[in-house]
Amino acid sequence: MEDALLLGVEGVKKTILHGGTSELPKFITGTKVTFHFRTQLCNDERTVLDDSKKVGIPMELVIGNMFKMEVWETLLSSMRIGEVAEFWCDIIVEQPSEYNRESWALNDEERLKAVPVLHGQGNKLYKMGRYEEATLKYKEAIICIKNVQTKEKSWEAPWLKLEKMALTLTLNYCQCLLRMEEYYEVIEHTSDIINQHPGVMKAFYLRGKAHVEVWNEEEAKRDFEKVLELDPGMKKAVRKELAVLNMRMEEKKEEDKLKYKVIHNHVNCGHWTDKLSNPQYIQTTKSEEN
Repeated sequence: MEDALLLGVEGVKKTILHGGTSELPKFITGTKVTFHFRTQLCNDERTVLDDSKKVGIPMELVIGNMFKMEVWETLLSSMRIGEVAEFWCDIIVEQPSEYNRESWALNDEERLKAVPVLHGQGNKLYKMGRYEEATLKYKEAIICIKNVQTKEKSWEAPWLKLEKMALTLTLNYCQCLLRMEEYYEVIEHTSDIINQHPGVMKAFYLRGKAHVEVWNEEEAKRDFEKVLELDPGMKKAVRKELAVLNMRMEEKKEEDKLKYKVIHNHVNCGHWTDKLSNPQYIQTTKSEEN
């Protein structure tokens, strides 16, 4: 069995321990992959950080989801069904802090300790207007939670506790995306939340704000109506957003009128020029009409 660089990815080596079946899978976004894993340190004792078989629940990973685990996806994309393999992955530490290690290299206790630290760092960066950096902190915190959550039974108390933490972070993430003018991404992520948790008022509110910015008038109104249904105390904020919506729709009408006028004038001018510069064209046209 040979060690080999995995798909040309620097710092990753692989040894196949047991061959799988069929061809290499071609994962598309949304594919769910179920697998067991064991994470160990590269020390003499090969200290085990995590072992899904001891927990008794395999890990499930959705390829390309909004908080994708890039290292895991890279490893799994090299494996056939039923294959068992061992990987060595270099860890790059920028500062001497355990929270700068990638989430996959932490054990569950370390991941849960990292979450409030990353959350606080994200909030601080948001207040400083450094939205892109804040999204990275929120994203890393969510990945930590999702790693732990995969080992819990869905919709039971421990799973729900982690889900509540993840929801708060995801909404913060979407708030940053709004500031970054990534409106369609906000709509996508908040819609995912609403599909799973239709009672989360803030998801409707953020999605409504994103709809306003892309001139989705009816969708925005429906979301703000739902906000008031879930929390009547939001009446003042919703009234303000509806005023912004009206202003945006008026601006769009004026822009559309201007575009139509420019196009109309351009077509007329072009038609007149053709008649003057190409008399043969005029004769041909008349001939066809007769």
